[in-house]
Amino acid sequence: MSAAVRLNGRSLTLADVAAVSRLGADVSLDTDARGLMAQSHDWVAMAASGELLDANGEQLPVYGVNTGYGSLARLRIDQDQIQALSWNLIRSHAAGVGPDVPVDAVRGMMLLRANALARGASGCRPELVERLAEMLNAGVTPIVPQRGSCGSSGDLAPLAHLGLVVFGNADEDIGTALYKGERMSGPKAMAAAGLEQLMPGPKEGLAMTNGAQLTCSISALACFDAGHLVHDAQIAAALSWEALLGVTRALHPGVHALRPFRGAIDCAADIRLLLNGSQLTDSLPDKVQDAYSVRCTPQVLGAVRDGIRYATAQVSVELNAVTDNPILLMDSDDANKAYSAGMFHGEPVGMAADHLKLSLCELGALSERRLYRLTTGKLSSKLPPLLRHGPGLGLVIPQTTAAALVAENRQLAWPCSADSLPTCEDQEDHVAMSTTAARRAARVLTNARRVVAIETLAAAHGIWLRLAQDPSLKPGVGTSAALAALEEILGGRKGTGAPSDHMKLVEKALIDGTLRKAVTAAVGNQSEVYDV
Repeated sequence: MSAAVRLNGRSLTLADVAAVSRLGADVSLDTDARGLMAQSHDWVAMAASGELLDANGEQLPVYGVNTGYGSLARLRIDQDQIQALSWNLIRSHAAGVGPDVPVDAVRGMMLLRANALARGASGCRPELVERLAEMLNAGVTPIVPQRGSCGSSGDLAPLAHLGLVVFGNADEDIGTALYKGERMSGPKAMAAAGLEQLMPGPKEGLAMTNGAQLTCSISALACFDAGHLVHDAQIAAALSWEALLGVTRALHPGVHALRPFRGAIDCAADIRLLLNGSQLTDSLPDKVQDAYSVRCTPQVLGAVRDGIRYATAQVSVELNAVTDNPILLMDSDDANKAYSAGMFHGEPVGMAADHLKLSLCELGALSERRLYRLTTGKLSSKLPPLLRHGPGLGLVIPQTTAAALVAENRQLAWPCSADSLPTCEDQEDHVAMSTTAARRAARVLTNARRVVAIETLAAAHGIWLRLAQDPSLKPGVGTSAALAALEEILGGRKGTGAPSDHMKLVEKALIDGTLRKAVTAAVGNQSEVYDV
């Protein structure tokens, strides 16, 4: 079990999101944050009760507390209808469609919404964050449809589906959740976990739904995984470098110092570390340089690393951001502490997710080009055509699969942030489409990982074919560790079963880190992709 995560709206990290979403780390509300939440909640309660007056002695209008929503912001709501307003907002906005959001992304969304509310600028009861934490700890996961959010004003429909389980109405049995692997109604899941549904208080329906937390959750998990995938891609590149008898002068630190992009410098250093001691590289005296897919690996993967670092920096800001509307500035000198703004807009994370998927698209594309060289006899420095090791055997179709995945990634790489359609009677006249960007980034990452898995498999077979011809040859320290791990993962150098079985085994080893850990044990830690 990972260390417990205490929510204060200020210190959540990518690692925390992964620990809670995937490893079940416990969550609780920080004591100081509880006090700040109580303070802003008291102010909202006063506004809802009519105690706060404007300069004319009239009840102070506070958006979403005693007014309507969106284009109905000028409509005043009677005091006895305020609780119904909050519940009806959640009920009416639960309009998502499509397949379910993966469980880890929903748990991340719950954690991020709780953390945003814990900042104490939303006017919600501390009990709301505590109930979200209790749901996470008990394993109650609302069912949230994937589609239906434009990312502004936040992920309204996905968060409303979460709200249907957190909140309840005695007259309605709605909302769906998973509990202990079983799909059931929201009220039943909460009761089975020993938790009581809350009735939404003033502004709480609005505070639950305002924010791009599904966008951020999917993007955060993708950034977390992308940092690992870069190192997997470097291992694959190093294996291909050896299998293709590549030239290592392209990795010289003096070369990269003349164009000092951090990603390229780090990538070249990591691959040099992996290839240290190799007798396969630089073994053709008349070969002075390689094709771009080998020689330019530090430049391309370096740019990928820089792109991941940018996306991660953006997402890391959002992890601890207040994304509500209105927000409450309790230290303001103005008697009206409520400030309407656009903090919920998904553009900062949506554009980052677009850049992330573009970066990962290129990671996969470069991997496929090296794979093509490995399986093409006239390009592979005399490896057997198609990496054939017996009649009718070879890796031509896995390369075809990789090409299909790369083509799909290129279609998914179109920037979603460039699209915008007005909603809500033109009140919401520019939207981010950030949720689509995040979902596509996650798909591109999965596809790119599979391409890297296929390249890793092919490069290993290429080296094994070289070693079969000359057993005295020694691979590099890092690549030797990778080859030994792959031999164990596959159950031998030839393995049994269809290529898809081998591809799945290598993909699993990338997901769970088996290959990466084996290499790290041999060469030490490689450079960090991001600093947050």
